[in-house]
Amino acid sequence: MRITRREALKAAALAAAGMPVATFSTACAAQPANAAPNIIFILADDLGYGDLGCYGQKQILTPNIDRMAAEGMRFTDCYSGSTVCAPSRCSLMTGYHTGHSRIRGNARVPLLPEDVTVAKVLKQAGYATGIFGKWGLGEADTTGIPNRQGFDEWFGYLNQSHAHNYYPVELWDNEKQVTLEGNKDGKKRQYSHDLVTEKALAFVNRKAGKPFFLYLAYTIPHANNELGAVTGNGMEVPDDAPYSDKPWPQQQKNHAAMITRMDKDVGRLLALMQKLGIDENTVVFFSSDNGPHKEGGAKPEFFQSGGPLRGIKRDLYDGGIRVPMIARWPGRIKSGAVSDQIWAFWDFLPTAAELAGTKPPDGIDGISMAPALLGGRQRDHEYLYWEFHEGGFFQAVRMGKWKGVRYRSRSEPVMLFDMTTDIGERNDLAKKYPDIAAKMTAVMQSARTDSPDFPIRERK
Repeated sequence: MRITRREALKAAALAAAGMPVATFSTACAAQPANAAPNIIFILADDLGYGDLGCYGQKQILTPNIDRMAAEGMRFTDCYSGSTVCAPSRCSLMTGYHTGHSRIRGNARVPLLPEDVTVAKVLKQAGYATGIFGKWGLGEADTTGIPNRQGFDEWFGYLNQSHAHNYYPVELWDNEKQVTLEGNKDGKKRQYSHDLVTEKALAFVNRKAGKPFFLYLAYTIPHANNELGAVTGNGMEVPDDAPYSDKPWPQQQKNHAAMITRMDKDVGRLLALMQKLGIDENTVVFFSSDNGPHKEGGAKPEFFQSGGPLRGIKRDLYDGGIRVPMIARWPGRIKSGAVSDQIWAFWDFLPTAAELAGTKPPDGIDGISMAPALLGGRQRDHEYLYWEFHEGGFFQAVRMGKWKGVRYRSRSEPVMLFDMTTDIGERNDLAKKYPDIAAKMTAVMQSARTDSPDFPIRERK
């Protein structure tokens, strides 16, 4: 009996979910060489939990990302790796939370040769690997650059501060710095977001015949902080369409326009996948590196960018670390599904490894979420842990329905919140449930190792 490609892939997906498949061995034998799914991770920069229509946004238009959610799975309780850029991306790439990760803040600390990234894991499994956008895990001529961390192709910003500028004079193309002639002498003719999109689409066009991993690390809607300090409007975008007629401050028009511009390009990527005939063999994730910013003139309260959550970027309240997460894989991930599975960025590496049919490195903090995606029985974390080193020493733990937050110093008492009844983290229950608060304190002590690059500096 002839096994169709659709049947073979469905069998593989069921097997990955731990579900019985009587004809699995036959299906595997009939699979084409490129049966392993392509994996795409689209990462927005400072996009809030409430900035997308599918998460409740009423004013900013995001039809393509909303369609992703309608055709896939939307997670309500997914967390970023950190509340700022570099450590969040480090967790995403290496599978460690910030109690164990190499990079725990925005200091310029590079990944080392012994660090294992998701790109290294997938490359060893036969994937072509490409990153386009913002890296932040190693400067030029260090061991942390993308080409030395498993990526075949790379274009964009190495440094997160350089990435503030949407009209840079230079960007990195693999290990070569290239000049953008259209931005020389103060001109603004080459918008970096658009260049990154074109590079990513070209990569997909070239690699569609074999399994590939695309990490599309957009800079939208991060602010140009330096420009904002001068003009009051650091939300750089070529035009404010489709919001030009709105009676909003210009910063907010631009903020909305940036997000809608990104959404349009997500739509272009999905359309290309369909055109190339790889739509049904490609799993696409969409998320944000942390919560919404209050920089460059943007005001997160204007669009309620944090949704019902407390806090913004640089907070360890959920507004700083709970992020949108959408996963789409036609015919494999149930359409229109909404999941309250609790997980975090450090789970992406083992998830990608399982989807690719390979193994993650031993000893990482992440666990595979493939069963949650594919309808299998999902193993839960005992807890999720974060620490943050700017302005003191902050810690947070999510343990089931409970969330513990310690603000600025280990001498401060742990605040305790029931996230099922108090998503805004307003009602501190530590005194009512001292045993649970004590468990949170114990995890904060045990879940980390010391880092010479990120020593604890507590507020006095």
